[in-house]
Amino acid sequence: MKISFHGAARTVTGSKHLVSLKNGKKILLDCGMFQGMGKDTDTLNRTFGFDPASVSAMILSHAHIDHCGLIPRLYKEGFSGKIFCTPATKELVAVLLRDSAQIQQSDTQYHNKSSKVQGKPLAQPLYTIDDAVACLDQFVEAGYGTWEPVIEGVEVLFTDAGHIIGSAAVHLKITEDGKTRQLSFSGDIGRYRDVILKSPQVFPQADFIILESTYGNSLHEDVKTSIDHLLEMVTKTCIQKKGKLIIPAFSLGRTQEILFAFNQLELENRLPDLDYFLDSPLSLKVTEIVKNHSEYFNRHLQKIMKEDSDPFHFKGLRYIESVEASKQLNYRKEPCVIISASGMAEAGRVKHHISNTVENSRNGILMTGYCEPRSLGARLQEGRKEIEIFGVPHEINAEISAIKSMSAHGDYEDMFQWLACQDMKAVQKLFLVHGEYEVQAAFRDRLVKKGFADVIVPDLHSETGLG
Repeated sequence: MKISFHGAARTVTGSKHLVSLKNGKKILLDCGMFQGMGKDTDTLNRTFGFDPASVSAMILSHAHIDHCGLIPRLYKEGFSGKIFCTPATKELVAVLLRDSAQIQQSDTQYHNKSSKVQGKPLAQPLYTIDDAVACLDQFVEAGYGTWEPVIEGVEVLFTDAGHIIGSAAVHLKITEDGKTRQLSFSGDIGRYRDVILKSPQVFPQADFIILESTYGNSLHEDVKTSIDHLLEMVTKTCIQKKGKLIIPAFSLGRTQEILFAFNQLELENRLPDLDYFLDSPLSLKVTEIVKNHSEYFNRHLQKIMKEDSDPFHFKGLRYIESVEASKQLNYRKEPCVIISASGMAEAGRVKHHISNTVENSRNGILMTGYCEPRSLGARLQEGRKEIEIFGVPHEINAEISAIKSMSAHGDYEDMFQWLACQDMKAVQKLFLVHGEYEVQAAFRDRLVKKGFADVIVPDLHSETGLG
């Protein structure tokens, strides 16, 4: 058995890990899209590093685009096997992949207008809406806590990862030459004591572990401080300076946490009397799916819902769906809060809102999660005086701030807690993925000190034998 790493290797996005068995069968763990990698992004997303047609089956940990976003392209290039995931993940993926395809087709059409005039070659989207819809026929639902057959000699078990609705840690029981071994893949680990979701579950002893490491050298602030920080920025920007507060937020996970925080402020009678705009049709669809899966919510939230049936709605919240209504927000003079995708500010409506507000010192931009170093969100936080958006230079006069404690990823203490159910001496190899290399190197040192003997930080397209 061998494992090779074709994404999220010494970087955060693009999760793809390929398990190759002695009998020639191959199982792919995740098929995510690279995001925020600058000019390299498109090339990375067009090069798998393996033949999609050779993959026997795929296991999907959760519905974030950096874990599922290239499934339609995998299908388009010849993959015909089953894709195993939880029921909520399948429901979310159906919405997210279609949206991703629509964005690509729209962006390609816009790009090709100028290419035609200049006589340049025309671009093609990574995949189409038809591809995004067709690949859904290959999905197979599997719940938490039950071993399910994948292919001959391989079974999968999902345990709740506590990261987003339907997220799972993936455990493969692989039998070769009469010997059975377990390979566990963390997916993305959520936070213990999360404000919305249940904590990650314990899992059976593994021989090999693939572990995410996004915040491998960080400790998050107390979640309670997030609400106070959010209120502080709203008050400073909208009440004191009479400006607009732009909050980039991923449609799945982060948006719901922000809405929940504002709802909490209303319940505590601390919510400023303003207009709050959720400017993302995708976020609206995703939030409805999240609300329909309250079985994943923790006990505290389920208790709140006995008094407040919709924890993601509050006074002053307005939904923006049409492009024209979104554009009208740029002409609005009154103070307001605008929540919009994407979380890294790399694309979508929020990028237009930032370009229209960043030069005015009355305004604020509040980042709420991880940003790839080359993304617009990361560049805004570097303290630059000028930034280029849509090819146009802009002075940065708006106040740029960030809330680190809202991350849906656990910090290194959360990851240690996730690993606590394991006998470290029985883990033969532990691979660190989904992180920046400097962070991974520091986390590797912590893991070695904890007692894990062989901790590896694989490079892109590298392969390791598992005996």
